[in-house]
Amino acid sequence: MICMTMVGVDGMSRLRWSVLRRLVGFKAAILAVVAAVAAAGCGVGSAGSSAGSGHVPSGSSAVAGTLHFYTSQPDADANRLVEAFRSKYPEVHVDMFRSGTEEVMARLNTEAQSGALGADVILLADAPTFESLKKKGLLMPYDPPGAEQIPQSLKDPDHMYLPTKMIPIGIVVNTKQVPDPSLVDWKSLTDPANRGRVVTPSPLYSGAAAYAVGIFRRQPEFGWSFVQQLKDNGAMAVKANGDVIKRVASGEKAFGIVVDFMAYRAKEQGSPVSFVYPKTGVPVITEPVAIAKHTQNPAAAKAFVDFLFSEEGQKLEAELGYLPIRPGIQPPPGRPSPSELKVLSVSTADLAAGRDQDKKDWSALFGG
Repeated sequence: MICMTMVGVDGMSRLRWSVLRRLVGFKAAILAVVAAVAAAGCGVGSAGSSAGSGHVPSGSSAVAGTLHFYTSQPDADANRLVEAFRSKYPEVHVDMFRSGTEEVMARLNTEAQSGALGADVILLADAPTFESLKKKGLLMPYDPPGAEQIPQSLKDPDHMYLPTKMIPIGIVVNTKQVPDPSLVDWKSLTDPANRGRVVTPSPLYSGAAAYAVGIFRRQPEFGWSFVQQLKDNGAMAVKANGDVIKRVASGEKAFGIVVDFMAYRAKEQGSPVSFVYPKTGVPVITEPVAIAKHTQNPAAAKAFVDFLFSEEGQKLEAELGYLPIRPGIQPPPGRPSPSELKVLSVSTADLAAGRDQDKKDWSALFGG
């Protein structure tokens, strides 16, 4: 009874959503409440406490229980990541929710309104996406080992999220329809000769697409007129990057705006496609990761983030076809290093501030 009187209102509000989401049955819910009350009142550290340090050694017995992982990664990649992590921490059960960035964010926003996030770890397409979560105070500051090697310009100054890789956005072409991909640039997509031959993902679903639209809009040499010209030239908008690849690989479209690794995978699987990094510049997403402020399993959450930035984790990223964020890790065969690319950039704050308007204006052009 003494312990129960020490439970704060904040702790109970965080617990309420977790119980509703993760447990089934009245008895299980009561047991969870009792356990949480005892932990909160009897000296057990709060799951939502500050986590700026306290790295967990690989294989530590402290890393166990359930980890709720929300991501927009392709299913196969997310599964490979989870399998590699669990090979080091077999006592952790990973409950994964995977969808497009915008749908994951819709779920996170709904959960936040209900009291707390259901996720422990969040891995989504781009930094501006995390700015809204950061602004709402939903993320925990954390620096994993190796974070000091990441370029300062790519890191959140408040340490709320960190980039895990570099994913350039460029143009996939069908080589049966475009015999010389080296001649392709962004202006090719608005050339009247290519009317109706272009497909693009929608920023209403894809975080990478939302990032690219935000970048183009704020570049003097592109601006919103580039997006308007795409529409005027008959560009087709589809839901996701995977849809773009399918339409270009099948020959339905000759050009597509897409993340690079998907085009390389399609080519490796025998599709008649090639990927172009336009010489006029490429947007680059960094697929950041963050820990929820009120994570129910901070030990497992930290261990998961630590693994992402470990040498083993970064080599896995390269094996999956991504450009590693950590220096010294060899990029996938035949791929350029980030230093070889002309990167189109805009401040994360500006991109985040303009995202809702970007999506609204896109919807007015292409429809929802």
